[in-house]
Amino acid sequence: MVKRAAVQRDIAPEAANRLLGTRLLSPADAVDRQRVTVNLAESPLAWLVRRGHVSAAQFEAGERLRADFMRAGQAPRVTMRWDAAPGSSNFAAPDPTMAQISARQRFDAAVAAAGPGLSDVLWRVVCLGEGLETAERAMGWPSRAGKLVLALALDRLVAHYGIA
Repeated sequence: MVKRAAVQRDIAPEAANRLLGTRLLSPADAVDRQRVTVNLAESPLAWLVRRGHVSAAQFEAGERLRADFMRAGQAPRVTMRWDAAPGSSNFAAPDPTMAQISARQRFDAAVAAAGPGLSDVLWRVVCLGEGLETAERAMGWPSRAGKLVLALALDRLVAHYGIA
């Protein structure tokens, strides 16, 4: 069973209302801070599907892409590799398994089906788990443009995977 991480954060009322999707507080009833629970294990794509911004088919296509990304071993490493150094005499090139190779081929085909302009947002949001705001800032897009571009990219993935 997967444990879900949650954290209690003290944030400004305006940010809490934006996170929770509630009305903005007026200055008369605003409090200095509010306490909200944030699920740190939730992916941005899961957050979008729970709020109705992404369809179930788009979510399934995104999860297939993310699974192939992880199976192919393309995720950034966060720990040190203890393999032999490339210059040493006992160095042998890593032998990727057939599952890893086929996952890489499926990932490459899906990204190619999405197209060059849409693959960036898929890679950032679906594969790496960046939030939409972070991805928009990194790519120099206006705010709220990421949701539309991500939906277009996910639609292309749905067509590629043949999801009904």
